Amino acid sequence: MFTRREFLATSGAIALGASAKPEPALRIGVMDGVLRLAANPEAAAKAKSLGLLGVQVTLGQNADKSRMLLEDAALQRSWVEAARHAHVTLDATYIDILHVHCLKQDPKAAEFVSRGIAATKAIGAPILMTVFFGKCELLSRAETDYTVDAFRELVQEAARAKIVIGFENVLLADENLRAHDRIASPFFKIFYDVGNLTNMKGQNAAEEIRKLGRERICQFHFKDKGYLGEGKVDFPAILAAIREIGFHGWANLETGSPSGNVEADTKRNLNYLEALLRK
Repeated sequence: MFTRREFLATSGAIALGASAKPEPALRIGVMDGVLRLAANPEAAAKAKSLGLLGVQVTLGQNADKSRMLLEDAALQRSWVEAARHAHVTLDATYIDILHVHCLKQDPKAAEFVSRGIAATKAIGAPILMTVFFGKCELLSRAETDYTVDAFRELVQEAARAKIVIGFENVLLADENLRAHDRIASPFFKIFYDVGNLTNMKGQNAAEEIRKLGRERICQFHFKDKGYLGEGKVDFPAILAAIREIGFHGWANLETGSPSGNVEADTKRNLNYLEALLRK
């Protein structure tokens, strides 16, 4: 039997639980660079003001490309405090110096990834996104295999730090499957960019997402040429595929600003996605 006090306390807890909103399966964040605040902790408050739930943080680089900005302990603390104050999640980092030092050929690149793992851990983000575009694009099976071998060593550091290495590239799904399964670690996953694979490679992103599956994808980038919903990227089909595979996690906007008004354009893209997610 409950006492009156126990009954009221229990009833209150049930009511509170019933009114609490469940966490959405797909949460929408933004790259700090989209807000023109790359490596700047002010991006946290800006993201919150636009209704975004998370921020992907650019690690940045100094003038001579010898050090990443987020290796600075004071900057790390600033990001953590800014995110706490704004009530947003630092959902990933982005190691942009890999556009300069290519992991497929430059021995310095692996060292930067190692240091990037440490910086990512310091701000409490769960994923370090590595990039392979431009001169650093993986253009052959040999380049991909060399890169996978480099990741074999780095993923051990990532596992110790409990950081997932996100592999963002323009490889087709079968090559990404091969790379992922050769490493076979929960700390190495595909960071899938729906805009790149649609517009650069002419792929059906929804079909690729289904082929890769929930366990191989750590996060998404959402973008298109122009505003979301007005280009070639089929977001209704992509969101359907993400639901089908049972993915729970983040998609970060990597959108442009056609009008030049970053806040208005980012909000427009977010509103479009939220309308689709409500269906």
